[in-house]
Amino acid sequence: MKRTDPAGPAAVPPPGSQDELVSIRNMVARLRAVYPSVDAVTVETTVRTAYDSFHQARVRAYVPILVERRSRRVLRAVSRGQAVDRSVAPETRRAHPGRGKD
Repeated sequence: MKRTDPAGPAAVPPPGSQDELVSIRNMVARLRAVYPSVDAVTVETTVRTAYDSFHQARVRAYVPILVERRSRRVLRAVSRGQAVDRSVAPETRRAHPGRGKD
């Protein structure tokens, strides 16, 4: 029996459409070319980690660009020899800095 409660949580679209996966594969190739001093496994792991962090995103159209931005930030630090704490999510910017303060 399927639950159809309109007040219940909305279904999250399944991640990994064919177009999205192709975009991510192409991104890995681009980032490997941009950061040749970074090991290929590190590039792939960085992109996979960033991609996995958006697994519950409801609006999938923006996932590839957000993954690329997050990956570039990490790879830039790695290529400069800076330590990267991968256990902490990168800072997020609020669209409306003045809103949400109580």
